[in-house]
Amino acid sequence: MPLWTSALVWAACRVVIGIGCVGLFVTTESWLNAKAMPDQRGRIFSTYMVGTFVALAIGQLAVAGLTIQAAGAFQVVIALFALALVMVSTTRAEAPGLKPEAKLRYGELSRQAPISVVGCVVSGIVTSAFYALVPAWMLSNGAPQQTIALFMLVAVLGGLAFQVPVGRLSDRNDRRLVLAGLAVGYAAAVILLVAMPRSLLAVLPVAALLGGFMSTLYPVCVAHALDRMPADRVVAVSGRLILVSGFGSALGPLVGAGIMARFDIDGLLYFMAAIALALAAFAGLRMRMREAPDKVERPFEVIDPLNPAITQTPEATEADGSPRPAMA
Repeated sequence: MPLWTSALVWAACRVVIGIGCVGLFVTTESWLNAKAMPDQRGRIFSTYMVGTFVALAIGQLAVAGLTIQAAGAFQVVIALFALALVMVSTTRAEAPGLKPEAKLRYGELSRQAPISVVGCVVSGIVTSAFYALVPAWMLSNGAPQQTIALFMLVAVLGGLAFQVPVGRLSDRNDRRLVLAGLAVGYAAAVILLVAMPRSLLAVLPVAALLGGFMSTLYPVCVAHALDRMPADRVVAVSGRLILVSGFGSALGPLVGAGIMARFDIDGLLYFMAAIALALAAFAGLRMRMREAPDKVERPFEVIDPLNPAITQTPEATEADGSPRPAMA
């Protein structure tokens, strides 16, 4: 990418990077799930996700200290991946065995959990539009590089802070109700961001709220879908939902860029708020049409599909048929 600055070349590179990141995270989570003891799986996955969000936060801080007009940032990324490759290559741990999974027919997930499918699309759109376009808008309006990094850092930390509380809330209530509340909260935070003065001290608390609501839409959708589907289709459901979320992630910057070109940043933010409210309305409609599923021991997973894309692959039950342990 630093050797050939071209929109077409960079688009192709982004596709390759996205495929690689998805593969890395799917492999990592599959490995952790297979290797973890039943009474340790929740703590292991929680620690893993905390590490992921902390790394994302450090990455935002690193942006503030790097010269983005030069190749240094790319070289740092290359060095970090090389370090990770060395660690993987020198490990003596044995790879876990693969288990066959039931297939999921197209359309079945949409019939069983339509709110999850719609929610993943909306989550992908708003998250990708936020992370791709808001920093670009701030940069084009002369915001210092350190200010942009701090703003994005606070949004990431907000996402980290919301994970466990929202997870516990969704385990105790109808997940569709929780999803509707998150969507309304996200829309309110976006509208508040439009109304607030464009000063750093004013927008940072709103950025934390926005990041928190935004980062929990996807995992609540996944948890609801897993409540609706048989236990032997957990991996298939997760894979299908990350594909749906990826579709929304690709759509978000395309649609958002067109809106922002015509209506500036306020138009983009109002668009994000509108589709979040539409998701909340759809969740409310589904609650009136269908009762909540019986809760099973398959709690909320702390996952985020976009930074980079992550999918969950834990099995819903152990080999003896007992429920898998709860997450933190």
